[in-house]
Amino acid sequence: MRLRKTRFVCVSDTHGYTPSEAGFKLPAGDVLIHAGDLTNRGSLSELRKTIEWISKADYEVKIVVCGNHDITLDASFYAKYGSAFHNQHLENSEQCMEVVRAGSPSIVFLQHQSALVRLTRADGPKTIFKVFGSPYSQFTGNWAFGYESADAAALWGQIPLDTDIVITHTPPHSHCDSLSTGEPVGCKALLQALSKVRPLLAVCGHVHEARGYERVKWSSPLSNNAAPEQTEHHVMRGVLPPRESKKQNLVDLSGKKAERPDNYGYSVQANTDLPTASFTPSQNALLLPSITASTATMPDSPQQSQNIPFSLHSSSIEDTRSGEIHLRRKETCIVNAAIVASKWPHRGGKKFNPPIVVDLELPAWSEPE
Repeated sequence: MRLRKTRFVCVSDTHGYTPSEAGFKLPAGDVLIHAGDLTNRGSLSELRKTIEWISKADYEVKIVVCGNHDITLDASFYAKYGSAFHNQHLENSEQCMEVVRAGSPSIVFLQHQSALVRLTRADGPKTIFKVFGSPYSQFTGNWAFGYESADAAALWGQIPLDTDIVITHTPPHSHCDSLSTGEPVGCKALLQALSKVRPLLAVCGHVHEARGYERVKWSSPLSNNAAPEQTEHHVMRGVLPPRESKKQNLVDLSGKKAERPDNYGYSVQANTDLPTASFTPSQNALLLPSITASTATMPDSPQQSQNIPFSLHSSSIEDTRSGEIHLRRKETCIVNAAIVASKWPHRGGKKFNPPIVVDLELPAWSEPE
């Protein structure tokens, strides 16, 4: 199998600010990842502004999920609580959702679902990977895309085991999730799921002050019944340049500037004919069916209820949940890519972080013979 370096530019929690307003230029790369909180309060104008700069950004593919501040994109939540945010000037949730859906064809909008992404630019790496993206997060207060602790294990248990990259708004517990007080506030059930899936890369946001990255080497052999603290073997906390530095915030997982991760499992190994048999020449991404799609009722709105994850069935491709691929992966790089560095009430003024760039080796796809 041929592996090629693919460059991911990771952002989260832009809260309606464009790169120019935040004071940085978007680094060059192959794929842009936005891990949620596209807006501050989900307004139509904020969404248009954010989707416009994402659409124009020079990346072959942009993968986007929502966050708890994107309230109008959680239709059931907004129908119940929208007046608490927008008083009598309520937005139209379907119109807001259409802004995201009608953006550039290069945008892959994931709503607790998977996609198979194939890069095809002549000057690009021509790699392929499976990504899972979700807007859900646990938090204190009344915000969108929330879930109860009792539902967490079932929610994150829907991440397919052959996923290469996981994008969630919430961080996992004890990794890139600590408040300024040092208290970890991430999701324990998500950490448990990551310890089983062992994706190559996990991107999140939500906790602004926890921005950064960690490389987690999982213990082996893997036990499905082990608690998260029993499955972690070694954690290396990454060091990024100071916010004021002009140096690129690079995380090298390609082996060029840092040790290559001990990973040998990729989604295409379980579906060897997918790269050539499933894409048309104009496609960069295929949305894959949820693992619950065969039994779930298909919703008319993005969510059946606030706390029940929905299912989408946009492809006839089977979701394998391979029991072997994740066993060949020993390490996950967890990145919190929050752009807004301060939080309300922003004492001393708003501060912004630059994007985090991740170089990752992925399988190259091949043209049919």
